[in-house]
Amino acid sequence: MKNAVIYIHGKGGSAAECEHYKPLFTDYDVIGLDYKTFTPWETGREIHHAVESLKAEYDHIILIANSIGAFFSMSADIDSMIEKAYFISPIVDMERLITDMMTWANVTEEDLKQQGVIYTDFGENLSWDYLCYVGDHPIRWECPTAVLYGSRDKLTSYETIQSFAEKHHASLTVMENGEHWFHTQEQMKFLDKWIQR
Repeated sequence: MKNAVIYIHGKGGSAAECEHYKPLFTDYDVIGLDYKTFTPWETGREIHHAVESLKAEYDHIILIANSIGAFFSMSADIDSMIEKAYFISPIVDMERLITDMMTWANVTEEDLKQQGVIYTDFGENLSWDYLCYVGDHPIRWECPTAVLYGSRDKLTSYETIQSFAEKHHASLTVMENGEHWFHTQEQMKFLDKWIQR
């Protein structure tokens, strides 16, 4: 019986972060994916191919996905191929996040439609094609899922994450004063305990 964990990192992360999870999954091969694209349609395809390849070799596959990595994973049509998913600070409503960022940047839908791409002061590019894609492709996700959320997450509101958890029958664990990026010693200790539970 061969088991694998596939780790999908968030923005600015890397496949090397999968090393952290190896001691937590001693009976599994833990593999990180370094995806090369950054749109749900392209990255979703990359993730789908990676999981498909693993499926040919492994009996059981678990997914760990961080932030936008969770959104890309849910865009990859892989839920039938994996046994369980662990989502850390997942982006679960990309359309809402984009419209929030448009508000922060003082950009209207008409502005974005006319210009196609708008570069913001806070380092995020707003794209009309991206917004249209997420509007036309609502998330469908049928896999048993556990969600970890920090109460001080500035990208996703508690209401949004709670609504996702209820709709997809996911378990939701909230770390009080946790941030979107789990990285401090205390946060990582909390994350490890959450997975081990």
